[in-house]
Amino acid sequence: MNIPFLDNWRKRQGGTQSGTLAAAVETDPDGVAELLAECELLRVRAGQQGLELDDTSASLAALDQLPPRWRDDPEELPWLGNDAGLYLGSVIVRTVPGAAWDIWPSGQPVVRLESGREIDVVAAGLDWAMAGSPELSQVYAESAEN
Repeated sequence: MNIPFLDNWRKRQGGTQSGTLAAAVETDPDGVAELLAECELLRVRAGQQGLELDDTSASLAALDQLPPRWRDDPEELPWLGNDAGLYLGSVIVRTVPGAAWDIWPSGQPVVRLESGREIDVVAAGLDWAMAGSPELSQVYAESAEN
């Protein structure tokens, strides 16, 4: 995907990825949301098991029900977990009123709820991929309540 603002921000921020995303969240939140929602590896692996991810809370529940075949590949596991977290965050941002992407100073994308609570969705995705807990649908439900 060609998102021109990333190259421009990277140049202005001395080439740092975290500075690029943090600044881009403020100037082009929709572009950042689109970038973070790609989750290509997760979408491919889910598709291989017959699940099309449609960016809804129901798809999170369906992901929770998939056999965790990705755990057989320790090299792919962290990448898939990262994608699962970004997908979780994308669903929250798209469906929970007032939720938005934010970037911590470390460069870590998180979801900030209207209440001010921040959810480290990438950590939740990694935990889900490695251990199956917490379930993605559970994290979503807790986010939707706030």
